[in-house]
Amino acid sequence: MKMKWFKSLAFTTLALAVMATAVPVASAASKLSGKIVINGSSALLPLTLQAAKEFKKLNPKVKISASAAGSITGPQSVRKGIADIGAVDWDASTDVPGFKKFDGQVAHKVAVIPFAAVVNKGVGVDNLTTKQLQDIFSGKVKNWKEVGGNDASIVVVNRAFGSGTRVNFQMKALDGSDFMSKGDNYKEVKSSGDMKTAVETTPNAIGYMDLVYVTSKMKALKINDVAPTEANVINGKYKVWGYGYYMTKGQPTGATKAFIEYIQSKTFQNGSLKKLKFIPISAMK
Repeated sequence: MKMKWFKSLAFTTLALAVMATAVPVASAASKLSGKIVINGSSALLPLTLQAAKEFKKLNPKVKISASAAGSITGPQSVRKGIADIGAVDWDASTDVPGFKKFDGQVAHKVAVIPFAAVVNKGVGVDNLTTKQLQDIFSGKVKNWKEVGGNDASIVVVNRAFGSGTRVNFQMKALDGSDFMSKGDNYKEVKSSGDMKTAVETTPNAIGYMDLVYVTSKMKALKINDVAPTEANVINGKYKVWGYGYYMTKGQPTGATKAFIEYIQSKTFQNGSLKKLKFIPISAMK
């Protein structure tokens, strides 16, 4: 009899404890309101859209709109006051090659982004050296047979100036060497989605993108015999990666602050973020 009473009391105490912790959270979530406008990096767009979907379920009174026109448009939109968050593939509060810092903006790390050189599925090459990549993207090497592939003209697909993916790939995969900028076998695209379509549908094409956009209709190449995998990024073998940032005008407040904190939370970092082929910030030492 005493055992039954003890179990009943324990169950009641547990239920009350759960209710006590659950009610304030739900109440706080339901009170949060506002509108968040996000613009910038197309590499980060899948992460932003997934996080927005989850965050709005928890906070139905918060409206979030997200668009992607390239990394540079993120901090530019924040500076103009037309976006609350600027998504960018580099820390825009500091100078980087080609871009001056955006004064008064605060950078918030939200993800680790692995980038990869990618080719159309029909290209018979699986691995390229840094020198071969430099020669291909500069236009010096124009035929796949020069780097161990078939006798076919290489079609170079590049991102337009202002792309954070372009900044990272040029700095880390090409060691800062220049891109070609014109030619019969040269294409330039505005977003990661456009790059995906171009590489998938253009025979003999080579381009670059973050891993989340890689599909079965293309191949992500090894660089210097190292594959672009999460494990190789974390262990330091694969160098072509960067942090993704959310830029804000000063320190964020209200719904904007809560949204950034949600993306940085262990729940999102170790859940949806990893499923999308990004790497949690905490994984990098």
